[in-house]
Amino acid sequence: MMKLRDWDRNLKIRLFGEGMINVLFWMFFPFMAIYFSDSFGKGMAGLLLVLSQVFGVLANLVGGYCADKYGRKRMMLIAAVGQALTFLLFAYANSPWLVSPVLTFVSFSILGIFGSLYWPASHAMIADVVEEKDRNTVFAVFYTALNISVVVGPILGGIFFFQHRFGLLLTAAIVSFGVAFLIAAFIRETAPDQMEKKLVTDSSTKWYGFVKEQLKDYRVIVQDKVFLLFILAGIFVAQTFMQLDLLIAVHLSESVQEQTVSKLFDIRADGKEIFGWLIAENGLLVALLTVYMTSKMSRFKEKNVFIVSCVIYAMSMIMFGYTTHVWMLVFAMFVFTMGELMVVGIQEGFVSRLAPEHMRGQYFAAASLRFTIGRTIAPLAIPLTAIIGFPLTFSLIGLLALVAAMLYYVMFNLREAKKEELHEGVL
Repeated sequence: MMKLRDWDRNLKIRLFGEGMINVLFWMFFPFMAIYFSDSFGKGMAGLLLVLSQVFGVLANLVGGYCADKYGRKRMMLIAAVGQALTFLLFAYANSPWLVSPVLTFVSFSILGIFGSLYWPASHAMIADVVEEKDRNTVFAVFYTALNISVVVGPILGGIFFFQHRFGLLLTAAIVSFGVAFLIAAFIRETAPDQMEKKLVTDSSTKWYGFVKEQLKDYRVIVQDKVFLLFILAGIFVAQTFMQLDLLIAVHLSESVQEQTVSKLFDIRADGKEIFGWLIAENGLLVALLTVYMTSKMSRFKEKNVFIVSCVIYAMSMIMFGYTTHVWMLVFAMFVFTMGELMVVGIQEGFVSRLAPEHMRGQYFAAASLRFTIGRTIAPLAIPLTAIIGFPLTFSLIGLLALVAAMLYYVMFNLREAKKEELHEGVL
């Protein structure tokens, strides 16, 4: 296993800088739905959140193209500076001089756009500087750092977001400027040598030529049937893990009554409190076990790991749908998290192997559609419960996870057939 001391300097700097940014991000992100609901009403808040997500999807695709055309470092630097300036605007909209929910929404949406520009370049950089055999481990470490932020950020945000919002956002701006400085001063470009010759803006290219060229490149990605099946399967299975703060939260809030957790210590809790504990359980397990599980899963065939993960997700959905007992819910969350940990470290490595070297940024950007499209569809499960109830809704989502397993089965068979064809062609 690759040790942290052996990491490329680029990765060490990013792990530190992005870790700080992620903690600050998760100090305000979970509370934005509450903020927008209070400011605009629930219906408008939902519409605004979906709209900001659509902007992020488009920016992600553009970010992947630009990471391949103009370089990883340049796009990361532009995104980091943009985030820092946007945090200043965000802070001003929640300052002693101005309180503006509209400007807050604009700032929140722009932050999502710059984040989407940053992500494909940062992941492509990992694929550039890390050997294939070590990529899963490196991706797993970054994911662990992110999940530590997910655990720590909301706890601190519960205090600072509501009581010291201006100071929190101003601090985020200062840290973002610091990260931009680190990128500018210490991170080197990692784009492939043959691509670096193209990292020059052609002033004669009109904007519509740029868009046309971009669409042509993404058409090539869509024609990659293996990768397309990977995205489709990811969207289906995303309907399970995206329910963590949607359907599971609503189910526990509405269906789980106050009950005894421990007779020995006389502890009682209702559904909302139990949900908080389950979130903490998930975050803790992910933070502790991601690297370990990734190293273990790397020993098995990827095909089996992806398929079994979907089956485990399906099992967890059935468990959540048909129980309201606290310890059964704790076990269901354990099963749910195992499904997550099985694939979280290896799927980024899988994308990096599928992607041609000169199109890594675009492939990582397109791969993220699994989550962005999945996150857009997932909230539909909540109104569905009013029609068919929680147990059947959870069962339906479990069925979608099994559909994803079938798509992964077809995808890996197709990939193996392609490899055999190439091998026979060489012979």
